[in-house]
Amino acid sequence: MHIELSKDKRYYSIGEVAKAFNVNASLIRFWDNEFDILKPKKNAKGNRMFTPEDITNLQLIYHLVKERGFTLEGAKTHLKEGQKKTLDKFEIIRKLETIRTQLTNIKNEL
Repeated sequence: MHIELSKDKRYYSIGEVAKAFNVNASLIRFWDNEFDILKPKKNAKGNRMFTPEDITNLQLIYHLVKERGFTLEGAKTHLKEGQKKTLDKFEIIRKLETIRTQLTNIKNEL
Protein backbone atom coordinates (compact mmCIF):
# COMPACT_ATOMS: atom_id res chain seq x y z
CA MET A 1 0.00 0.00 0.00
CA HIS A 2 1.64 3.18 -1.19
CA ILE A 3 -0.11 6.46 -1.78
CA GLU A 4 1.30 9.09 -4.06
CA LEU A 5 0.72 12.60 -2.75
CA SER A 6 0.33 15.41 -5.24
CA LYS A 7 2.76 18.24 -4.65
CA ASP A 8 0.08 20.71 -5.74
CA LYS A 9 -2.65 19.43 -3.46
CA ARG A 10 -2.94 20.69 0.12
CA TYR A 11 -6.09 18.83 1.20
CA TYR A 12 -7.73 15.49 0.44
CA SER A 13 -11.40 14.67 1.04
CA ILE A 14 -12.35 11.67 3.13
CA GLY A 15 -13.64 9.97 -0.04
CA GLU A 16 -10.28 10.37 -1.77
CA VAL A 17 -8.46 9.08 1.29
CA ALA A 18 -10.77 6.08 1.71
CA LYS A 19 -10.41 5.19 -1.97
CA ALA A 20 -6.61 5.50 -1.82
CA PHE A 21 -6.46 3.14 1.17
CA ASN A 22 -9.16 0.87 -0.27
CA VAL A 23 -11.23 1.12 2.92
CA ASN A 24 -14.61 2.58 3.84
CA ALA A 25 -14.83 6.27 4.77
CA SER A 26 -16.32 5.13 8.09
CA LEU A 27 -12.99 3.47 8.99
CA ILE A 28 -11.11 6.72 8.25
CA ARG A 29 -13.62 8.62 10.45
CA PHE A 30 -13.20 6.01 13.18
CA TRP A 31 -9.40 6.27 13.07
CA ASP A 32 -9.68 10.06 13.10
CA ASN A 33 -11.67 9.83 16.35
CA GLU A 34 -9.33 7.23 17.87
CA PHE A 35 -5.86 8.59 17.01
CA ASP A 36 -4.70 11.97 18.29
CA ILE A 37 -2.04 12.30 15.59
CA LEU A 38 -4.76 12.82 12.97
CA LYS A 39 -5.85 16.44 12.77
CA PRO A 40 -7.87 16.97 9.59
CA LYS A 41 -9.35 20.41 8.99
CA LYS A 42 -13.08 20.74 8.52
CA ASN A 43 -14.57 22.82 5.72
CA ALA A 44 -17.69 25.01 6.01
CA LYS A 45 -19.91 21.94 5.58
CA GLY A 46 -18.06 20.10 8.36
CA ASN A 47 -16.37 17.63 5.98
CA ARG A 48 -12.93 16.41 6.97
CA MET A 49 -10.08 17.63 4.77
CA PHE A 50 -6.86 15.70 5.28
CA THR A 51 -3.42 17.30 4.87
CA PRO A 52 -0.39 15.45 3.45
CA GLU A 53 0.83 15.08 7.06
CA ASP A 54 -2.49 13.41 7.96
CA ILE A 55 -2.06 11.05 4.99
CA THR A 56 1.42 10.08 6.20
CA ASN A 57 0.02 9.43 9.68
CA LEU A 58 -2.84 7.40 8.19
CA GLN A 59 -0.31 5.33 6.24
CA LEU A 60 1.48 4.65 9.51
CA ILE A 61 -1.77 3.69 11.29
CA TYR A 62 -2.75 1.49 8.34
CA HIS A 63 0.68 -0.17 8.42
CA LEU A 64 0.46 -0.90 12.14
CA VAL A 65 -3.18 -2.03 12.25
CA LYS A 66 -3.78 -3.68 8.87
CA GLU A 67 -0.31 -4.90 7.84
CA ARG A 68 1.30 -5.69 11.19
CA GLY A 69 -1.86 -6.73 13.05
CA PHE A 70 -1.66 -4.31 15.98
CA THR A 71 -4.78 -3.73 18.06
CA LEU A 72 -5.94 -0.10 18.19
CA GLU A 73 -4.64 0.21 21.75
CA GLY A 74 -1.36 -1.41 20.74
CA ALA A 75 -0.99 0.97 17.81
CA LYS A 76 -1.77 3.99 20.02
CA THR A 77 0.82 2.89 22.57
CA HIS A 78 3.38 2.19 19.86
CA LEU A 79 2.84 5.64 18.35
CA LYS A 80 3.06 7.44 21.70
CA GLU A 81 6.17 5.62 22.89
CA GLY A 82 8.24 5.96 19.78
CA GLN A 83 6.49 8.12 17.22
CA LYS A 84 9.66 9.59 15.70
CA LYS A 85 11.48 6.25 15.56
CA THR A 86 8.41 4.49 14.18
CA LEU A 87 7.90 7.17 11.54
CA ASP A 88 11.57 6.98 10.50
CA LYS A 89 11.38 3.19 10.13
CA PHE A 90 8.10 3.50 8.25
CA GLU A 91 9.63 6.01 5.80
CA ILE A 92 12.63 3.73 5.24
CA ILE A 93 10.33 0.76 4.54
CA ARG A 94 8.28 2.80 2.05
CA LYS A 95 11.42 4.04 0.25
CA LEU A 96 12.79 0.50 0.05
CA GLU A 97 9.47 -0.73 -1.37
CA THR A 98 9.64 1.99 -4.04
CA ILE A 99 13.22 1.01 -4.90
CA ARG A 100 12.23 -2.67 -5.10
CA THR A 101 9.39 -1.83 -7.48
CA GLN A 102 11.74 0.22 -9.66
CA LEU A 103 14.36 -2.55 -9.72
CA THR A 104 11.70 -5.15 -10.59
CA ASN A 105 10.53 -2.94 -13.46
CA ILE A 106 14.10 -2.60 -14.72
CA LYS A 107 14.63 -6.38 -14.47
CA ASN A 108 11.42 -7.02 -16.42
CA GLU A 109 12.59 -4.70 -19.19
CA LEU A 110 15.84 -6.64 -19.69
